[in-house]
Amino acid sequence: MELLKRLPNSLILVTLLTLLFSGCYYDVEEELYPNNGVCDTSNITYALTIAPMMNSSCNSCHSGSAPSGNIDLSNYANVKLYVDDGSLYGSMSHDPNWSQMPQGGNKLDDCTLLKLKMWIDKGAPN
Repeated sequence: MELLKRLPNSLILVTLLTLLFSGCYYDVEEELYPNNGVCDTSNITYALTIAPMMNSSCNSCHSGSAPSGNIDLSNYANVKLYVDDGSLYGSMSHDPNWSQMPQGGNKLDDCTLLKLKMWIDKGAPN
C-alpha cells in the first residue's frame, strides 16, 4: 500500500487503462477464418464458380480489346482453350513450367484452386 502512495497518479491511471483496454480485445473466429477450413466443392459449374473466379482474379488483365499477353479469359470458349492446353491450371497453381498468375502476385488460395482443378477434371463443362 505504501508503494502505491509513492507512485504518481498518472502512472496508476495509465496502468489501469492499459489493463482495462487490453482485457476488451477478442477475436471473432468467423472473421479471422471465414471458411473454417471447409472448402465447398459441391455444384461447381462454369457459370456459378469459374466465371466469377475469372472475373475477380483474371479478367482485369485478360479481357477487353487489348488483353494482357493476348489472352482473353472473358468467356467460356476462351477459358476452355487454356484449360485444354494445361496453361490455365498450370499458371494459376504456380507450376514452374508455366507463367505464374496472377503475375507478380500470390497464387490463389487452395480452395479456389481445388474448385478449378475439380472442374477441369470433370471435363470443364459449360
